[in-house]
Amino acid sequence: MSETAVARARAEIDLAALRANVRTLRAHAPAAALMAVVKSDAYGHGAVPCARAALAAGATWLGTATPEEALALRAAGLPGRIMCWLWAPGGPWREAVEADLDLGVSGLWALREVARAARTAGRAARIQLKADTGLGRGGCQPGDWEELVGEALRAEAEGLVRVTGLWSHFACADEPGHPSIDAQLARFREMVGYAEERGVRPEVRHIANSPATLTLPEAHFDLVRTGIATYGISPGPELGTAADLGLRPVMTLWASLALVKRVPAGHGVSYGHQYVTSGDTTLGLVPVGYADGIPRHASGTGPVLVGGKWRTVAGRVAMDQFAVDLGGDTPPVGERAVLFGPGDGGEPTAEDWAQAAGTIAYEIVTRIGTRVPRVYVNEEQDGYALSGGGPRTSGTGQREPAAPDDTAVKRSGT
Repeated sequence: MSETAVARARAEIDLAALRANVRTLRAHAPAAALMAVVKSDAYGHGAVPCARAALAAGATWLGTATPEEALALRAAGLPGRIMCWLWAPGGPWREAVEADLDLGVSGLWALREVARAARTAGRAARIQLKADTGLGRGGCQPGDWEELVGEALRAEAEGLVRVTGLWSHFACADEPGHPSIDAQLARFREMVGYAEERGVRPEVRHIANSPATLTLPEAHFDLVRTGIATYGISPGPELGTAADLGLRPVMTLWASLALVKRVPAGHGVSYGHQYVTSGDTTLGLVPVGYADGIPRHASGTGPVLVGGKWRTVAGRVAMDQFAVDLGGDTPPVGERAVLFGPGDGGEPTAEDWAQAAGTIAYEIVTRIGTRVPRVYVNEEQDGYALSGGGPRTSGTGQREPAAPDDTAVKRSGT
């Protein structure tokens, strides 16, 4: 791309905001270590750059769902403790053992596979036993806990594993006062107590996710796992906005208008003509669509900032593009259409898009596809680049400036 070329779309990732979020979260749990969860490519933000920034801000653990994600972090040179927990039979157990990962174990089948891998690798595997305290997904049921703990201790005595952690996951920590929270905490204490009475000596006990880190100090134990809050998004509306929680959204998504044209009254827009212009107007074409992760469910409702005004998706979101009704305004082709960002420039936020699409902000940022390059800004801290190099992107290599700060913003119904 030439220096004068206009980008189709960019997801700008502010690593200074991420570092500030990590410091805020550490302040909420000062006695616990912090695991920055970077699964699903750091919730769509880019796993390796975000992991480096989180470690620079004081995180001491990294967490992923799949072993492949964790192995990619190790291959990129990320140091220290990396945990992964979503396994299927026949997974890369030996590679994970040899990469010195901490491996979540929820059942006997997994314990037996990791023990075999450890024997083959000739070294002990680090494992963390997961208790299902009420979420009903991964984790060992209380009735099976005795058997899992007993077999883990026997494998540890043989030198095949080392039980480094005991952990669980909340179901409703984002709903303050939900009765399941206290019930899960009590069950977790019981299951941890049983394991420790039998001789398990974990380095860390952990159950707190982002909402529990922010609101439940009694759940912090030795380690907190922060996912969505690391990226500056509130874990749930009932807990407050990102600003209420002292967090700043890390991703700003924008695209360049690909076309601006005048159309008459009664003109249908996009497939199915679900939107028809009510009068003479102008349309702007935004060159991103559901193939880029823009939710089709936000057809007719998704907000976009163009020329200092809020616009709304006009008609259906298509695979590669959607239109907005500009209400007669004629911004130039190439003008930025900002879909979401921190909100302090008047632009919508990921939460606004979540409400428009009937989903959660987690999904909005995580689903942004690989056709949209991630552009990393504010990589440097204390005079050195966290990535070991200068400013960069995951796409063209061109660093883009921040979106303009529209100070006079009007929310337009068009």
